[in-house]
Amino acid sequence: MKRNVFKWIGVAALVALYACGGSGQKEKKQESAFTGAAGEVKLLVLDPGHFHAGLVQKTMYKQISPDVHVFAPAGSDVQAYLAQVEGYNNRKENPTSWNEIVFTGSDFLQKMLAEKPGNVVVLAGNNQAKTEYISQSVGAGLNVLADKPMVISPQKFSELKAAFKKAEENGVLLYDIMTERYEVTTRLQKELSRLPDIFGELQKGTPDEPAVVEESVHHFYKLVSGKPVQRPAWFFDVEQQGEGLVDVGTHLVDLVQWNCFPNQALQPEDVQILKASHWSTQLTADEFEKVTGMPDFPSYLEKYMVENQLEVMANGEMTYQLKGVNVRVKVEWNYEAPEGGGDTHYSFMRGKLCDLVIRQGEEENYQPTLYVEAHADVDLGTFTGNLEKAVIQDMPITGLSLEKTGDRAWKVVIPDQYRVGHEAHFAQVTQKYLQYLVKGKLPSWEVPNMITKYYTTTEGLKKAREVE
Repeated sequence: MKRNVFKWIGVAALVALYACGGSGQKEKKQESAFTGAAGEVKLLVLDPGHFHAGLVQKTMYKQISPDVHVFAPAGSDVQAYLAQVEGYNNRKENPTSWNEIVFTGSDFLQKMLAEKPGNVVVLAGNNQAKTEYISQSVGAGLNVLADKPMVISPQKFSELKAAFKKAEENGVLLYDIMTERYEVTTRLQKELSRLPDIFGELQKGTPDEPAVVEESVHHFYKLVSGKPVQRPAWFFDVEQQGEGLVDVGTHLVDLVQWNCFPNQALQPEDVQILKASHWSTQLTADEFEKVTGMPDFPSYLEKYMVENQLEVMANGEMTYQLKGVNVRVKVEWNYEAPEGGGDTHYSFMRGKLCDLVIRQGEEENYQPTLYVEAHADVDLGTFTGNLEKAVIQDMPITGLSLEKTGDRAWKVVIPDQYRVGHEAHFAQVTQKYLQYLVKGKLPSWEVPNMITKYYTTTEGLKKAREVE
Protein backbone atom coordinates (compact mmCIF):
# COMPACT_ATOMS: atom_id res chain seq x y z
CA MET A 1 0.00 0.00 0.00
CA LYS A 2 1.36 3.38 -0.95
CA ARG A 3 1.11 6.05 1.63
CA ASN A 4 0.52 9.63 0.65
CA VAL A 5 3.08 12.05 2.06
CA PHE A 6 1.92 15.63 2.58
CA LYS A 7 3.99 18.67 3.38
CA TRP A 8 2.42 18.53 6.81
CA ILE A 9 4.60 15.56 7.70
CA GLY A 10 6.97 18.22 8.97
CA VAL A 11 4.49 19.11 11.67
CA ALA A 12 4.25 15.62 13.13
CA ALA A 13 5.99 16.75 16.27
CA LEU A 14 3.66 19.72 16.54
CA VAL A 15 0.61 17.49 16.24
CA ALA A 16 1.92 15.20 18.95
CA LEU A 17 2.79 18.03 21.30
CA TYR A 18 -0.57 19.68 20.81
CA ALA A 19 -2.54 16.45 20.96
CA CYS A 20 -6.08 17.70 21.07
CA GLY A 21 -7.13 14.84 23.21
CA GLY A 22 -4.62 14.97 26.02
CA SER A 23 -5.78 16.01 29.44
CA GLY A 24 -2.29 16.07 30.88
CA GLN A 25 -3.10 13.18 33.19
CA LYS A 26 -2.00 9.61 32.80
CA GLU A 27 -5.04 7.55 31.93
CA LYS A 28 -5.56 3.88 32.52
CA LYS A 29 -5.24 1.81 29.37
CA GLN A 30 -8.67 0.71 28.17
CA GLU A 31 -9.48 -2.52 26.42
CA SER A 32 -10.20 -1.92 22.76
CA ALA A 33 -11.14 -3.89 19.69
CA PHE A 34 -8.36 -2.01 17.90
CA THR A 35 -4.65 -2.61 18.32
CA GLY A 36 -3.21 -0.31 15.67
CA ALA A 37 -2.56 -3.22 13.31
CA ALA A 38 -2.46 -2.58 9.58
CA GLY A 39 -5.84 -2.64 7.88
CA GLU A 40 -7.90 -3.35 11.00
CA VAL A 41 -10.06 -0.24 10.53
CA LYS A 42 -12.59 -0.80 7.77
CA LEU A 43 -14.45 2.26 6.56
CA LEU A 44 -18.14 2.43 5.78
CA VAL A 45 -18.92 5.61 3.86
CA LEU A 46 -22.60 6.37 4.32
CA ASP A 47 -24.51 8.56 1.86
CA PRO A 48 -21.59 10.87 0.95
CA GLY A 49 -22.86 14.19 -0.35
CA HIS A 50 -20.17 16.63 0.74
CA PHE A 51 -16.60 16.81 -0.55
CA HIS A 52 -15.35 16.43 3.04
CA ALA A 53 -16.14 12.71 2.78
CA GLY A 54 -13.54 12.40 0.07
CA LEU A 55 -11.01 14.56 1.91
CA VAL A 56 -10.79 11.92 4.66
CA GLN A 57 -9.41 9.65 1.91
CA LYS A 58 -7.01 12.12 0.35
CA THR A 59 -4.22 10.14 2.00
CA MET A 60 -3.72 6.49 2.96
CA TYR A 61 -3.38 5.27 6.55
CA LYS A 62 -1.60 2.09 7.59
CA GLN A 63 -4.33 1.30 10.11
CA ILE A 64 -7.16 1.64 7.55
CA SER A 65 -7.93 -1.07 5.00
CA PRO A 66 -7.87 0.14 1.38
CA ASP A 67 -11.23 -1.61 0.85
CA VAL A 68 -13.96 0.95 1.51
CA HIS A 69 -17.63 -0.03 1.50
CA VAL A 70 -19.94 2.72 0.27
CA PHE A 71 -23.68 2.70 0.97
CA ALA A 72 -25.71 5.43 -0.68
CA PRO A 73 -28.71 6.16 -2.85
CA ALA A 74 -27.92 6.26 -6.55
CA GLY A 75 -27.38 9.75 -7.88
CA SER A 76 -25.02 12.63 -8.41
CA ASP A 77 -23.90 12.88 -4.75
CA VAL A 78 -22.29 9.46 -4.58
CA GLN A 79 -20.92 9.82 -8.11
CA ALA A 80 -19.18 13.07 -7.16
CA TYR A 81 -17.64 11.38 -4.12
CA LEU A 82 -16.43 8.40 -6.20
CA ALA A 83 -14.93 10.72 -8.82
CA GLN A 84 -13.10 12.63 -6.07
CA VAL A 85 -11.55 9.43 -4.66
CA GLU A 86 -10.72 8.20 -8.16
CA GLY A 87 -8.89 11.46 -8.73
CA TYR A 88 -6.75 10.78 -5.65
CA ASN A 89 -6.07 7.24 -6.85
CA ASN A 90 -4.97 8.45 -10.30
CA ARG A 91 -2.93 11.51 -9.45
CA LYS A 92 0.73 11.47 -10.41
CA GLU A 93 2.17 12.51 -7.05
CA ASN A 94 1.58 10.15 -4.11
CA PRO A 95 -1.50 8.40 -5.53
CA THR A 96 -3.82 6.63 -3.13
CA SER A 97 -5.01 3.05 -3.63
CA TRP A 98 -8.57 2.95 -2.34
CA ASN A 99 -10.82 0.13 -3.51
CA GLU A 100 -14.40 1.42 -3.43
CA ILE A 101 -17.02 -1.29 -3.00
CA VAL A 102 -20.32 0.42 -3.75
CA PHE A 103 -23.92 -0.43 -2.99
CA THR A 104 -26.60 1.94 -4.24
CA GLY A 105 -30.26 1.37 -3.57
CA SER A 106 -33.17 2.76 -1.61
CA ASP A 107 -32.40 0.41 1.30
CA PHE A 108 -28.74 1.48 1.56
CA LEU A 109 -28.91 2.26 5.30
CA GLN A 110 -30.64 -1.01 6.18
CA LYS A 111 -28.13 -2.88 4.00
CA MET A 112 -25.16 -1.35 5.83
CA LEU A 113 -26.64 -1.99 9.27
CA ALA A 114 -27.53 -5.59 8.42
CA GLU A 115 -24.23 -6.59 6.80
CA LYS A 116 -21.77 -4.32 8.66
CA PRO A 117 -18.75 -5.07 6.45
CA GLY A 118 -16.76 -2.44 8.33
CA ASN A 119 -16.36 -0.92 11.78
CA VAL A 120 -16.09 2.86 11.29
CA VAL A 121 -18.80 4.91 9.59
CA VAL A 122 -17.70 8.10 7.82
CA LEU A 123 -20.48 10.68 7.52
CA ALA A 124 -20.29 13.81 5.36
CA GLY A 125 -23.38 14.72 3.42
CA ASN A 126 -26.94 15.95 3.73
CA ASN A 127 -27.23 17.19 7.30
CA GLN A 128 -30.97 16.68 7.55
CA ALA A 129 -30.47 12.92 7.90
CA LYS A 130 -27.15 12.99 9.72
CA THR A 131 -28.45 12.82 13.29
CA GLU A 132 -30.55 9.77 12.39
CA TYR A 133 -27.58 8.15 10.62
CA ILE A 134 -25.47 8.71 13.73
CA SER A 135 -28.09 7.23 16.04
CA GLN A 136 -28.67 4.18 13.84
CA SER A 137 -24.94 3.55 13.37
CA VAL A 138 -23.91 3.71 17.03
CA GLY A 139 -27.01 1.71 17.91
CA ALA A 140 -25.71 -1.02 15.63
CA GLY A 141 -22.35 -1.02 17.42
CA LEU A 142 -20.45 0.97 14.79
CA ASN A 143 -17.94 3.72 15.47
CA VAL A 144 -18.69 7.03 13.76
CA LEU A 145 -16.40 9.75 12.42
CA ALA A 146 -18.76 12.53 11.36
CA ASP A 147 -18.21 15.75 9.51
CA LYS A 148 -19.76 18.76 11.19
CA PRO A 149 -22.50 19.43 12.01
CA MET A 150 -23.95 16.43 13.82
CA VAL A 151 -27.28 18.21 14.24
CA ILE A 152 -28.87 21.26 12.59
CA SER A 153 -32.27 21.40 14.28
CA PRO A 154 -33.00 22.42 17.88
CA GLN A 155 -35.72 19.76 17.86
CA LYS A 156 -33.16 17.03 17.15
CA PHE A 157 -30.62 18.00 19.79
CA SER A 158 -32.07 15.52 22.29
CA GLU A 159 -31.69 12.75 19.68
CA LEU A 160 -28.00 13.54 19.31
CA LYS A 161 -27.54 13.64 23.08
CA ALA A 162 -29.16 10.20 23.30
CA ALA A 163 -26.83 8.94 20.56
CA PHE A 164 -23.79 9.79 22.68
CA LYS A 165 -25.26 7.78 25.53
CA LYS A 166 -25.98 4.91 23.17
CA ALA A 167 -22.40 5.02 21.86
CA GLU A 168 -21.07 4.78 25.40
CA GLU A 169 -23.33 1.83 26.17
CA ASN A 170 -22.19 0.01 23.04
CA GLY A 171 -18.49 0.79 23.54
CA VAL A 172 -18.08 2.73 20.28
CA LEU A 173 -16.60 6.17 19.61
CA LEU A 174 -18.68 8.99 18.16
CA TYR A 175 -16.49 11.92 17.11
CA ASP A 176 -16.81 14.97 14.88
CA ILE A 177 -14.18 16.31 12.51
CA MET A 178 -12.87 19.56 14.00
CA THR A 179 -10.20 20.52 11.49
CA GLU A 180 -9.72 24.08 12.75
CA ARG A 181 -7.98 22.84 15.91
CA TYR A 182 -5.06 21.83 13.68
CA GLU A 183 -4.47 25.21 12.02
CA VAL A 184 -1.06 26.39 13.20
CA THR A 185 -2.08 29.96 14.09
CA THR A 186 -4.98 28.61 16.15
CA ARG A 187 -2.62 26.31 18.02
CA LEU A 188 -0.18 29.10 18.72
CA GLN A 189 -2.99 31.40 19.88
CA LYS A 190 -4.07 28.74 22.33
CA GLU A 191 -0.51 28.13 23.51
CA LEU A 192 0.20 31.82 24.12
CA SER A 193 -3.10 32.24 25.94
CA ARG A 194 -1.88 29.73 28.54
CA LEU A 195 1.15 31.87 29.49
CA PRO A 196 0.55 34.23 32.46
CA ASP A 197 3.54 36.46 31.56
CA ILE A 198 2.17 37.01 28.05
CA PHE A 199 -1.61 36.80 28.16
CA GLY A 200 -2.41 37.08 31.83
CA GLU A 201 -5.93 35.84 32.52
CA LEU A 202 -8.76 35.59 30.01
CA GLN A 203 -11.04 38.57 30.55
CA LYS A 204 -14.83 38.36 30.86
CA GLY A 205 -15.65 41.21 28.49
CA THR A 206 -19.18 42.52 28.03
CA PRO A 207 -21.98 41.63 25.61
CA ASP A 208 -21.13 44.76 23.59
CA GLU A 209 -17.36 44.18 23.77
CA PRO A 210 -16.87 40.40 24.09
CA ALA A 211 -13.56 39.01 25.33
CA VAL A 212 -13.67 36.31 22.66
CA VAL A 213 -14.73 36.69 19.03
CA GLU A 214 -14.76 34.06 16.30
CA GLU A 215 -15.78 35.05 12.78
CA SER A 216 -15.70 33.09 9.54
CA VAL A 217 -16.40 34.02 5.92
CA HIS A 218 -17.03 31.22 3.42
CA HIS A 219 -17.86 31.11 -0.28
CA PHE A 220 -20.28 29.02 -2.29
CA TYR A 221 -17.98 29.00 -5.33
CA LYS A 222 -14.48 27.80 -4.45
CA LEU A 223 -11.67 25.46 -5.45
CA VAL A 224 -11.12 22.11 -3.71
CA SER A 225 -8.09 19.96 -4.62
CA GLY A 226 -7.44 22.46 -7.41
CA LYS A 227 -10.88 22.12 -9.03
CA PRO A 228 -14.09 24.16 -8.71
CA VAL A 229 -16.34 22.45 -6.19
CA GLN A 230 -19.75 21.42 -7.50
CA ARG A 231 -22.25 21.64 -4.70
CA PRO A 232 -25.51 19.66 -4.62
CA ALA A 233 -28.67 21.73 -4.96
CA TRP A 234 -29.78 20.68 -1.47
CA PHE A 235 -26.76 22.52 -0.06
CA PHE A 236 -28.80 25.71 -0.54
CA ASP A 237 -31.79 24.41 1.40
CA VAL A 238 -31.24 25.28 5.07
CA GLU A 239 -33.60 22.49 6.08
CA GLN A 240 -31.11 20.03 4.57
CA GLN A 241 -27.75 21.79 4.97
CA GLY A 242 -28.47 23.91 8.03
CA GLU A 243 -28.13 27.63 8.64
CA GLY A 244 -24.74 29.22 9.20
CA LEU A 245 -24.94 29.20 13.00
CA VAL A 246 -25.48 25.43 13.18
CA ASP A 247 -23.16 24.58 10.26
CA VAL A 248 -19.89 26.53 10.13
CA GLY A 249 -20.77 27.91 13.55
CA THR A 250 -19.93 24.47 14.93
CA HIS A 251 -16.23 25.09 14.24
CA LEU A 252 -16.31 28.53 15.83
CA VAL A 253 -18.06 27.42 19.01
CA ASP A 254 -15.65 24.49 19.23
CA LEU A 255 -12.66 26.85 19.06
CA VAL A 256 -14.11 29.01 21.83
CA GLN A 257 -14.41 26.00 24.12
CA TRP A 258 -11.06 24.50 23.06
CA ASN A 259 -9.13 27.75 23.46
CA CYS A 260 -10.74 29.19 26.56
CA PHE A 261 -11.32 26.09 28.67
CA PRO A 262 -8.85 23.46 27.46
CA ASN A 263 -9.28 19.93 28.79
CA GLN A 264 -12.28 21.01 30.88
CA ALA A 265 -15.64 19.27 30.65
CA LEU A 266 -18.32 21.85 29.89
CA GLN A 267 -22.07 21.51 30.34
CA PRO A 268 -25.08 23.16 28.65
CA GLU A 269 -25.71 24.88 32.00
CA ASP A 270 -22.46 26.82 31.40
CA VAL A 271 -24.01 28.50 28.34
CA GLN A 272 -26.34 31.50 28.24
CA ILE A 273 -27.45 32.76 24.81
CA LEU A 274 -27.84 36.55 25.00
CA LYS A 275 -28.83 37.53 21.48
CA ALA A 276 -28.75 36.12 17.95
CA SER A 277 -29.70 37.06 14.41
CA HIS A 278 -29.56 35.60 10.91
CA TRP A 279 -29.82 36.89 7.35
CA SER A 280 -29.63 35.65 3.77
CA THR A 281 -27.22 35.60 0.85
CA GLN A 282 -28.76 36.07 -2.62
CA LEU A 283 -27.87 33.90 -5.63
CA THR A 284 -28.92 34.53 -9.22
CA ALA A 285 -29.90 31.70 -11.55
CA ASP A 286 -26.54 32.01 -13.35
CA GLU A 287 -24.60 31.81 -10.08
CA PHE A 288 -26.63 28.81 -8.96
CA GLU A 289 -25.92 27.01 -12.23
CA LYS A 290 -22.20 27.78 -12.00
CA VAL A 291 -21.87 26.22 -8.56
CA THR A 292 -24.32 23.30 -8.99
CA GLY A 293 -24.34 22.60 -12.72
CA MET A 294 -28.15 22.83 -12.69
CA PRO A 295 -29.83 25.27 -15.12
CA ASP A 296 -32.99 25.55 -13.00
CA PHE A 297 -33.83 25.81 -9.33
CA PRO A 298 -35.41 22.59 -8.00
CA SER A 299 -38.97 22.84 -6.69
CA TYR A 300 -37.96 22.47 -3.02
CA LEU A 301 -36.06 25.76 -3.25
CA GLU A 302 -39.04 27.72 -4.56
CA LYS A 303 -40.02 28.75 -1.03
CA TYR A 304 -36.72 30.68 -0.78
CA MET A 305 -37.17 32.60 -4.06
CA VAL A 306 -37.60 36.39 -3.92
CA GLU A 307 -37.76 38.34 -7.20
CA ASN A 308 -36.06 35.56 -9.19
CA GLN A 309 -33.18 35.27 -6.72
CA LEU A 310 -32.50 32.48 -4.25
CA GLU A 311 -32.39 33.72 -0.64
CA VAL A 312 -30.14 31.37 1.33
CA MET A 313 -30.34 31.94 5.11
CA ALA A 314 -26.66 31.09 5.42
CA ASN A 315 -25.48 33.89 7.72
CA GLY A 316 -25.78 34.23 11.46
CA GLU A 317 -24.39 35.93 14.53
CA MET A 318 -24.85 35.27 18.23
CA THR A 319 -23.54 36.64 21.51
CA TYR A 320 -23.44 34.30 24.47
CA GLN A 321 -21.73 33.67 27.77
CA LEU A 322 -19.64 30.58 28.43
CA LYS A 323 -18.85 30.22 32.14
CA GLY A 324 -19.31 33.99 32.42
CA VAL A 325 -17.02 34.88 29.47
CA ASN A 326 -18.77 36.99 26.84
CA VAL A 327 -18.39 35.53 23.33
CA ARG A 328 -19.47 36.59 19.85
CA VAL A 329 -19.63 34.14 16.93
CA LYS A 330 -20.40 35.25 13.37
CA VAL A 331 -20.73 33.22 10.16
CA GLU A 332 -21.03 34.73 6.69
CA TRP A 333 -21.38 33.17 3.23
CA ASN A 334 -20.63 35.10 0.05
CA TYR A 335 -20.98 33.77 -3.45
CA GLU A 336 -17.32 34.06 -4.48
CA ALA A 337 -14.09 35.22 -2.86
CA PRO A 338 -12.18 38.26 -4.11
CA GLU A 339 -9.41 37.52 -6.58
CA GLY A 340 -6.54 35.82 -4.79
CA GLY A 341 -8.67 35.27 -1.71
CA GLY A 342 -10.58 32.42 -0.14
CA ASP A 343 -12.41 31.49 3.03
CA THR A 344 -11.25 33.63 5.96
CA HIS A 345 -11.11 33.34 9.73
CA TYR A 346 -10.91 36.06 12.39
CA SER A 347 -10.22 35.16 16.01
CA PHE A 348 -9.84 37.48 19.00
CA MET A 349 -8.95 36.68 22.61
CA ARG A 350 -8.58 39.43 25.22
CA GLY A 351 -6.26 38.78 28.12
CA LYS A 352 -5.25 40.95 31.03
CA LEU A 353 -1.92 41.84 29.37
CA CYS A 354 -2.57 41.57 25.63
CA ASP A 355 -4.94 40.60 22.83
CA LEU A 356 -4.22 37.58 20.64
CA VAL A 357 -5.70 38.14 17.19
CA ILE A 358 -5.80 36.00 14.05
CA ARG A 359 -6.51 37.93 10.86
CA GLN A 360 -6.77 36.58 7.32
CA GLY A 361 -7.60 39.55 5.12
CA GLU A 362 -6.08 41.18 2.08
CA GLU A 363 -3.27 42.71 4.18
CA GLU A 364 -2.28 39.17 5.23
CA ASN A 365 -2.53 37.95 1.61
CA TYR A 366 -5.51 35.89 2.84
CA GLN A 367 -3.21 33.73 4.94
CA PRO A 368 -4.07 33.22 8.64
CA THR A 369 -1.72 35.46 10.64
CA LEU A 370 -1.36 35.70 14.41
CA TYR A 371 -0.79 39.07 16.06
CA VAL A 372 0.10 39.90 19.67
CA GLU A 373 -1.11 43.33 20.80
CA ALA A 374 -0.01 44.51 24.25
CA HIS A 375 -2.33 46.70 26.30
CA ALA A 376 -1.45 50.32 26.97
CA ASP A 377 -0.90 49.85 30.72
CA VAL A 378 1.61 47.00 30.30
CA ASP A 379 5.32 47.66 30.85
CA LEU A 380 6.61 47.35 27.30
CA GLY A 381 10.19 46.38 28.13
CA THR A 382 9.23 43.51 30.39
CA PHE A 383 6.48 42.34 28.06
CA THR A 384 8.76 42.40 24.99
CA GLY A 385 11.39 40.30 26.73
CA ASN A 386 8.82 37.76 27.90
CA LEU A 387 7.23 37.57 24.45
CA GLU A 388 10.52 37.07 22.64
CA LYS A 389 11.53 34.31 25.01
CA ALA A 390 8.13 32.59 24.73
CA VAL A 391 7.90 32.71 20.95
CA ILE A 392 11.52 32.21 19.93
CA GLN A 393 12.71 29.83 22.65
CA ASP A 394 9.81 28.18 24.48
CA MET A 395 7.25 27.27 21.81
CA PRO A 396 7.24 23.62 20.70
CA ILE A 397 7.75 24.85 17.12
CA THR A 398 11.19 25.82 15.89
CA GLY A 399 11.90 28.68 13.57
CA LEU A 400 9.30 31.16 14.84
CA SER A 401 10.13 34.84 14.89
CA LEU A 402 8.46 38.17 15.66
CA GLU A 403 7.92 41.13 13.35
CA LYS A 404 7.02 44.52 14.84
CA THR A 405 3.81 45.92 13.35
CA GLY A 406 3.25 48.80 15.79
CA ASP A 407 4.49 50.34 19.02
CA ARG A 408 2.83 47.57 21.02
CA ALA A 409 2.05 45.00 18.32
CA TRP A 410 3.86 42.06 16.75
CA LYS A 411 3.20 39.51 14.06
CA VAL A 412 4.26 35.94 14.74
CA VAL A 413 6.20 34.81 11.67
CA ILE A 414 5.64 31.11 11.01
CA PRO A 415 7.80 28.98 8.69
CA ASP A 416 5.96 27.76 5.59
CA GLN A 417 6.47 24.12 6.54
CA TYR A 418 3.81 24.48 9.24
CA ARG A 419 1.22 25.95 6.89
CA VAL A 420 -0.30 22.77 5.55
CA GLY A 421 -3.75 23.97 4.47
CA HIS A 422 -7.31 23.05 5.31
CA GLU A 423 -7.45 19.85 3.27
CA ALA A 424 -4.49 18.29 5.09
CA HIS A 425 -6.23 18.82 8.43
CA PHE A 426 -8.72 16.05 7.57
CA ALA A 427 -5.91 13.52 7.62
CA GLN A 428 -4.64 14.93 10.92
CA VAL A 429 -8.08 14.58 12.51
CA THR A 430 -8.37 11.03 11.15
CA GLN A 431 -4.97 10.09 12.59
CA LYS A 432 -6.03 11.42 15.98
CA TYR A 433 -9.28 9.44 15.80
CA LEU A 434 -7.34 6.28 14.97
CA GLN A 435 -5.32 6.80 18.16
CA TYR A 436 -8.53 7.11 20.15
CA LEU A 437 -9.82 3.85 18.65
CA VAL A 438 -6.72 2.04 19.92
CA LYS A 439 -7.17 3.60 23.37
CA GLY A 440 -10.81 2.56 23.28
CA LYS A 441 -12.03 5.96 24.45
CA LEU A 442 -12.06 9.67 23.84
CA PRO A 443 -10.61 12.14 26.34
CA SER A 444 -13.02 12.57 29.25
CA TRP A 445 -13.92 16.12 28.23
CA GLU A 446 -14.65 15.51 24.54
CA VAL A 447 -18.16 14.06 24.76
CA PRO A 448 -19.56 16.61 27.24
CA ASN A 449 -17.99 19.37 25.17
CA MET A 450 -19.50 18.07 21.92
CA ILE A 451 -22.88 17.99 23.61
CA THR A 452 -22.37 21.53 24.94
CA LYS A 453 -21.18 22.72 21.54
CA TYR A 454 -24.29 21.49 19.74
CA TYR A 455 -26.50 22.81 22.51
CA THR A 456 -24.92 26.24 21.92
CA THR A 457 -25.37 26.20 18.13
CA THR A 458 -28.95 24.92 18.18
CA GLU A 459 -30.01 27.27 20.96
CA GLY A 460 -28.38 30.14 19.09
CA LEU A 461 -30.41 29.28 16.00
CA LYS A 462 -33.57 29.05 18.09
CA LYS A 463 -32.86 32.53 19.49
CA ALA A 464 -32.24 33.97 16.02
CA ARG A 465 -35.56 32.61 14.76
CA GLU A 466 -37.43 33.96 17.79
CA VAL A 467 -36.62 37.58 16.92
CA GLU A 468 -37.89 37.40 13.33
